[in-house]
Amino acid sequence: MLLAAVMSIVAHAGLMGTTAQALAPLIALVVSLVTSPLIAWLTCGRYYIARPNDSGFRPGAAVRCSVCDNVFESEDMSHCPAYDAPICSLCCSLESRCHDRCKTGSRAAEQAEEMLTILLPRAIAHKVNVRVAHYFVVFFSLTLLLFTVMGVVYLQEAAAPGADMLGPFLETAFFKVFAVLLLIIAVCSWWVVLSSESRRMAQDESNRQNLLLTQEIEAHRRTDVALQEAKELAEAANLAKTRYVAGMTHELRTPLNSILGYSQILLKNEPLAPTAKDGVRTIHRSAEHMLALVDGLLDLARIEAGRLRLDQAPLALPVFMDELDAMVRPQIESKGLEFAYTHSGPMPAWVLADAKYLRQILINLLSNAARFTDVGRVSLHVDCRHEVLIFDVEDTGVGVAPQDVQRIFSPFERGATGRQRAEGGTGLGLTISALLASLMGGELALVRTSKSGSLFRVRLYLREMADPGGQRQADVPVRAAGYLSPRRCLLVVDDQPVQRQMLAGMLVPMGFELIEAASGTECMEILATSSKPDAVLLDINMDDMDGWETTRRIREAGHAMPIILVSASVFENQQPLMRAAGCQAFVGKPVIEAELMQTLQKCLGLEWLAAEPPRITNGVVLAAYERVKLPGDFHERALRELRIGHVNGLARILEDVRHRHPELAADCERLGRLLGRFDLSGLGRALAEAEHE
Repeated sequence: MLLAAVMSIVAHAGLMGTTAQALAPLIALVVSLVTSPLIAWLTCGRYYIARPNDSGFRPGAAVRCSVCDNVFESEDMSHCPAYDAPICSLCCSLESRCHDRCKTGSRAAEQAEEMLTILLPRAIAHKVNVRVAHYFVVFFSLTLLLFTVMGVVYLQEAAAPGADMLGPFLETAFFKVFAVLLLIIAVCSWWVVLSSESRRMAQDESNRQNLLLTQEIEAHRRTDVALQEAKELAEAANLAKTRYVAGMTHELRTPLNSILGYSQILLKNEPLAPTAKDGVRTIHRSAEHMLALVDGLLDLARIEAGRLRLDQAPLALPVFMDELDAMVRPQIESKGLEFAYTHSGPMPAWVLADAKYLRQILINLLSNAARFTDVGRVSLHVDCRHEVLIFDVEDTGVGVAPQDVQRIFSPFERGATGRQRAEGGTGLGLTISALLASLMGGELALVRTSKSGSLFRVRLYLREMADPGGQRQADVPVRAAGYLSPRRCLLVVDDQPVQRQMLAGMLVPMGFELIEAASGTECMEILATSSKPDAVLLDINMDDMDGWETTRRIREAGHAMPIILVSASVFENQQPLMRAAGCQAFVGKPVIEAELMQTLQKCLGLEWLAAEPPRITNGVVLAAYERVKLPGDFHERALRELRIGHVNGLARILEDVRHRHPELAADCERLGRLLGRFDLSGLGRALAEAEHE
């Protein structure tokens, strides 16, 4: 283009003759058409090929453009360094944001720098200011353009008629105009250089920020991938832990079933000596404590695995709170503490709640308050605000150490105060209580703590509901000597003989006929005979065929009797699974006699024959209370102290009777054991019945 323009201007100026002057446009066209391929041949395509074609595309292959997303043949595609992806020729021509990044060494400044490197020694060439060089290139380019334009105009004016007379004046005028315009070009050239440099610096900064943003996005992507992998590993570890806890609790529950089962059977044995009965009671209480620890671990695993479900039912809240008061007050007052239960606001008569877990939360908080309080009081206040209930448990104890405020809600974490006082515990109580409160749609928090006491607050949403009517079935049925109905036959299926014998020891004295089976296969063989039991007590984990498969086969065989799962695998106690298999109930091991009898009553519609008034300890029906008549006014004093719940006063009365009437030492010892268990109802029944004899 430059050669064509120069030749055309020279021809048009008449320097090549009149013919060439007339053909100046045609000369420009011919020169451009001839010199373009000639320059390409001489320079090997340097000035029209940006770079060698190293895209690596297979000839004739279909390649998708990363900009327009269309597919073209590989010959029409190239690799764009700006996008780092394939680009078609049309998108490459229209793309302006890349600033021809692929054409390295094509800019004037770059070529000037390269020329300086060739002309000058390397040490001097690197010291040349690129900005100044850029300025001189722009300045001389514009000066040359101005000189050419004014020269052409001057020649035309000089060739005009009468120009000879204006020759000196014309030269002076053109020289002055050229000088003024040259000054303007000098200033504008510097402005062009600075603008170009500012634009380039802005573009470089934008590119740098885009690169940093891209790197940050990539770092976030890698972080997300790492977090996802960590989450999957944590879930896998949590699942493995849950499986381990489930297996461990199953193995612990199996021997506990024998310990608790036979202790319940022995406690019903009236001829058992008092000393032996006390030993059995100790075994029973120890087994119950171990069962509570196992249940705590199991509840924690259930909550973390998302398998714990609320069993919400209508709950008479005032009655529930009164029962809770009667349950915890003797324990707290036995330490010489004052216990205060208050409430504010209209307490709803009935709410929809899970009574078991609500009782567990409150008892755990009150037990902790009593454990860490030596002097003062423990209070429970219920603030009723429409359907939001706030339970505040406050004490005047030693408080929580500052470093333990957050740790006390973590699993297996015990505060420094508990360790210093050598208090027992697993460190799961507050953890499970907080998780249960969250599961119930509320929260458990430590509101304040100091050396003079602590305040724990439970906030729950308990929906108020109308009185459902009817009587709620008691958790523990009345102690029975049998049932009013034809003899019922039960099929006990368990692969462990000890477990079958323990169930037989509970059920045979009640009048049940038992058939034992050691496997699911033997169970099906028994059902195939003429023996048709009224219900099946079925273990889940058995060798040849598990309980679920046995249940399905029983139903497929057309048998409709109730099936009660009796298993230590309490994780299997899921209503969808039981409904799908056709089971009616689940009784966990260790088997509590009251729970088993209540389940049989529900499934078989039994009506129990009442025996002597029951004695209930930790939910277990035990032997009848032994009646004791204290001499003189000791009996009246004991009844009076019992009515006001003065445990220490009762202890002093029994101690006085033991010293003054040694012959009643055994009776005082029995009453003392009742008092030591805070079984005030049993103590009152023993004294009251003896009074009316």
